[in-house]
Amino acid sequence: MKSSEINNISIKQYLAEKGILPVKDRGYYGMYHSPFREDHNASLKVEYNMNIWYDFGTGEGGSLIDLVMKMNNSTFYQASTMLEKEHSNRSSFSFQGNNYPFAEIQTKQNSVICIQKVQPLTNPALIKYLQERKIDIKIAKDCCSEIHYLVGGKHYFAVGFKNDSGGYELRNKYFKGCTSKDITSVKHDRDHCQLFEGFMDYLTYLTIKNLQRPAVDLIVLNSLTNLPKIKQTLSTYRTISAFLDNDKAGKNALEQIRSLGIEIIDHSIYYNQYKDLNEFYTHSNMQRQEQGYVFVNENPCSARHL
Repeated sequence: MKSSEINNISIKQYLAEKGILPVKDRGYYGMYHSPFREDHNASLKVEYNMNIWYDFGTGEGGSLIDLVMKMNNSTFYQASTMLEKEHSNRSSFSFQGNNYPFAEIQTKQNSVICIQKVQPLTNPALIKYLQERKIDIKIAKDCCSEIHYLVGGKHYFAVGFKNDSGGYELRNKYFKGCTSKDITSVKHDRDHCQLFEGFMDYLTYLTIKNLQRPAVDLIVLNSLTNLPKIKQTLSTYRTISAFLDNDKAGKNALEQIRSLGIEIIDHSIYYNQYKDLNEFYTHSNMQRQEQGYVFVNENPCSARHL
C-alpha cells in the first residue's frame, strides 16, 4: 500500500477503531481529547473533508501518518508499516479523496498538503479574513503570500507565511495548519531579538507600529515545539522582547528562556486579559468602533511598552 493510499484512510475512522470518539462533532470537523497527552479541553481538531488534524495545545498537526507517529512515538516507516498491516487485508476502507494525480512539491515527504501555486495576496476572502483580524493589508501583502494547495484532490487557498525551511504556515477563516514545522527569522546582527509565538501576532505588531519590517532581529516560532531548536540562538542575544500567548504553554516557554540566563522583556503583561496580542488588538478595535471611531494604527499600548 502506497503512503498516499494510507493517508487517504479516514482519521475519524482510525480514531474510532481505537475507541477515540469526538467530544464535539460539527459534521465537517470534530474536536477530540488529544490521544497523546493529558487534555481536558478537547483541543485536537480533525478536519474530516481535508483529512488532517491539528493539536491547538502543542501546535502540531498533519496527516494520518503524522498522527500515528505521534501516538506511538514511532518513525515514519514504523507508522506506515503499522497502518499497512491494519488495512491491507480489508476489501475496502474509507477514503478521504481520490488518489493524487499530481506532484507533491514544497511540503515534507508524503505530506497531505500539496502546494500548487504561490502568488501575491489578492483573494477577497483572504483579505476579508485579515481585515477581521485587524491586520494592515499592505503589511500582510508584504509579509505573506496567497497559497493554493490540494488536499485529497480538493482545492483550497490560504494566507501563507514562509518559514526558514521554505515551507508555509497556512491560515484562513476555517483552517490553521502548515506544510512544515520551522521558525521564521530575520537577522540584522543586533544584540536584541523580538520573539513572537505566531505570525498573526507578528503582523499585529507591525500593524500597531505601522512598520513594514522589524528594525531588530526577529524570530517567529510558528509553534512552541520549535523552541528547543533555537535555544542556542537565543542565548547569543543580550535581551529578548517576548510576545507569547497568555496561557500555560506560553508561560512555560518564558521560563525555559529565562533559564538560559537571558534578560527577557515580557510584553504579554500588557495584553494579559487576552489570549494573545492579536486578540487584544482586535478587541480594542471593536471597542473603539462601538464608540464611533476607528482604532487602526494607533498604539493600544504605549510605544515604550511595545
